Amino acid sequence: QVRLVESGGGLVQAGESLRLSCVVSGSDFLLQSPAWYRHTPGDQRELVAKISPLLTPQYGDDMEGRFTISRDNEKDTVYLQAHNLKPEDTGVYVCHLEGTSIWGQGTQVTVSS
Repeated sequence: QVRLVESGGGLVQAGESLRLSCVVSGSDFLLQSPAWYRHTPGDQRELVAKISPLLTPQYGDDMEGRFTISRDNEKDTVYLQAHNLKPEDTGVYVCHLEGTSIWGQGTQVTVSS
């Protein structure tokens, strides 16, 4: 059974940084394109970033520059480094394997002003 487990969320102040992690188990991670999505308080889901098996990143609208996605194939883990966070970045950050119906439970990020 494929499982995604996120960690690294929390409460931070505007301007601070966070690194989120998502460990993938039960899947051939090398063949997957893991992604981070964000569920906002307004109940919208938006793509933050995804990364291909060939390490090519793709970012959602207005995400590039403040978010950096990376992967460690030795650890079956995908990371999301968030820089200079803003209150509007508040939400539940969820890990997903593109092209599948597999989602993690998410990790809450709250940015105070």
